Amino acid sequence: MVPPQAEHDREAEVNELRSQVAKMRVQISELEAENERLREQVQGLERQGEQLLRKVLGETSEKMPSLEREVRRREDEEQTGEKRRKRGRLRRQENAAKRERLETEEVDHPVAEEDRSCPNCPGVALRPMPPESSVEYEFVPSRMKRRVHRREKLSCPRCRSFIVTASAPTKVYDKAHYGPGLFAHLITAKCADSIPLYRQAKRLARQGIPMSRSTLTDLFHRAAELLKPLVVRFEQRIAESPHVLADETSFRVQAKGGCRRGFIWTFIGDGLVLYRYSATRSGETPQNVLGGTTGKLLVDGYTGYNHVCDVAGRERAGCMCHLRRYFFEAHSTAPEPAQHVLDVIVEIYLIERKALKLDIVGTEAHRRLRQAETRPMMDALKIWLEEQQPLHRPKSPIARAIGYGLNQWQALTRFLDDPLLPPDNNESERRLRLIALGRKNYLFAGHDAGAENLAILMSLVVTCEAHGVDPEAYLADVLIRLQTHPQSDIDQLLPPVWDPVALDGTTDAQALQRLLAA
Repeated sequence: MVPPQAEHDREAEVNELRSQVAKMRVQISELEAENERLREQVQGLERQGEQLLRKVLGETSEKMPSLEREVRRREDEEQTGEKRRKRGRLRRQENAAKRERLETEEVDHPVAEEDRSCPNCPGVALRPMPPESSVEYEFVPSRMKRRVHRREKLSCPRCRSFIVTASAPTKVYDKAHYGPGLFAHLITAKCADSIPLYRQAKRLARQGIPMSRSTLTDLFHRAAELLKPLVVRFEQRIAESPHVLADETSFRVQAKGGCRRGFIWTFIGDGLVLYRYSATRSGETPQNVLGGTTGKLLVDGYTGYNHVCDVAGRERAGCMCHLRRYFFEAHSTAPEPAQHVLDVIVEIYLIERKALKLDIVGTEAHRRLRQAETRPMMDALKIWLEEQQPLHRPKSPIARAIGYGLNQWQALTRFLDDPLLPPDNNESERRLRLIALGRKNYLFAGHDAGAENLAILMSLVVTCEAHGVDPEAYLADVLIRLQTHPQSDIDQLLPPVWDPVALDGTTDAQALQRLLAA
């Protein structure tokens, strides 16, 4: 029989051991939590290191492969060699047709006089045959010319008091010393080609025309003031559009002691591309442009658009390419689940490519195709995301990607019921690349008003390019016509429907170009 004191000591020892085990379990739990925190911190530092390396090595853009290139690659894998060759032939034929439409100058090269008779048959002249032809493409540089306007003046030979003078030519503005073609050229060079005004001044100086950068700057901003009514109409038309795409990017503006950060926004709708400058990234700008309107707004997940997409406002549509970017960034830490989503997105775009080939984009047939083939894929993807969410650490890149997809799911699937709505916001992002290129060339705007004027002129130039209209011809025409054109018919001067009027009354773009070159 065990003594009572020994039994008591044994129970105390067991209780002490149990207490130590409980403390060790708590310590183990704390160490596991700390280990998890440190693992997430290391992964975050690794991602920052990758981003830093890209910047140091000059690769500031993402290395994410183009979605269009991925879709084409998948199509090429499915197509036969004959189909690929046919596509190449069609592309070469299109390029040849474009070259045929160039202005053509025929230059005759006659045979030398001493070679016009046969050396084997004295006195026999050679007879003509079909000429041999070869083609070369030559660049004709632009030039500046001085145009003197001589206005006829008549007087009555009898009373000598009646005098009449021919009407003065219409100018861009009163007492302007420069024609509309120069205005159009410098605007297009800066807004379409991102050539700073100081470089344009250097180019003009090489041609013997000394024009200071300040003079070009004055012309640039004066043109923006004259053309602003057109862009105001842009904004009205876009606000009325049932489908609008929007995005924003930073843009530096000169300030005391350096530069501060502003923002350029783009709004696309009704065939128009509108740029707007704002000093901040707040939701005030989209509210000013689209507040109180209804329809659909295709944007990313930025909360600045929330006021526009309230209960009584527009329906928010999401961007599949933003979702793709999240999973691409998570690929290095979770390759298998990330690749699964990337593959599904490519399959969705293959269906969109199919609609394009069938020429049903934007039609009821396109909606039915999306419902029959795309919706089941999206439904399966949502179930997969919900199953995967608890399997990953909450702060890991793959968890953030999954969370973004589930939080934005209603917006991401909005395109399934509307064939006029694209699945991504790529068009807005493409339009903002021109702003990014400008940041590398002319670096910043001198002040807020200068950034606003740049946005006005870029709206016109980029919309012209979107509709295959020559911006120089368009601007040279409307800078003159705006002075007398009725405000009620201002839509006739918008790039999608613009038709220039030549001197003979016909509507022909080539006639206007000949007029400007005369």
